Amino acid sequence: MAHPSVPSIGLGVLHLFFHLSATVDRDAVLAAIKTAEADDVQVVTAVILGHKADIAVLAVADDQWKLRHLQSSLERAGLELSQSYVSLTELSEYAQGVPENMRQARLYPQFPIPDKPFFCFYPMSKARDVGANWYELDFDRRKELMYEHGGSGRKFAGRVVQLITGSTGLDEFEWGVTLFADHPDTVKEIVYTMRYDVASAQFGIFGPFYVGMIESAETVLSELGV
Repeated sequence: MAHPSVPSIGLGVLHLFFHLSATVDRDAVLAAIKTAEADDVQVVTAVILGHKADIAVLAVADDQWKLRHLQSSLERAGLELSQSYVSLTELSEYAQGVPENMRQARLYPQFPIPDKPFFCFYPMSKARDVGANWYELDFDRRKELMYEHGGSGRKFAGRVVQLITGSTGLDEFEWGVTLFADHPDTVKEIVYTMRYDVASAQFGIFGPFYVGMIESAETVLSELGV
């Protein structure tokens, strides 16, 4: 048996984006997800809009080997991996004093999110440009800017649930942002609103966006004709 790959705090997170292939096996895909869930892996599936992917699979587990096994099983089932993102749940350094229930929700999120059928994922980093280097700011200034940024997000309470995971040293960007929203235009509105905050306007660097509709794996495959 492989040695466990377990974070000292929080959970491993894996975003997988697949295209369908001519040989995709519906039963094998569903079996792979059911096997993972039986091993305490939380799995969220979504149909993706546009050309970047057909299916998104968000998986969260205590051991990264469980995530790797799910990825391998889905690829063996005929899904073609087009993009992925590796991260960990985390509690931001600016949120160390939050109540215990909020701390647990960030480190150990629970899925599915009720009444939030629209999915959005994008990676982001903070800039290191001359004159706009986030990491040259002192902690108090960074904390002030993040409080402003968080205040903008809290205006969407009840409409959007955010999962922000850390990926410094794990993937190309520093964070992965997953939004679960009530409507697609809510995602458009929150991203637009928050880009006016200084933390985003001066220091935000964004990767590609993946958007779609969350459904059960059975429904996702049926809607895609599998």
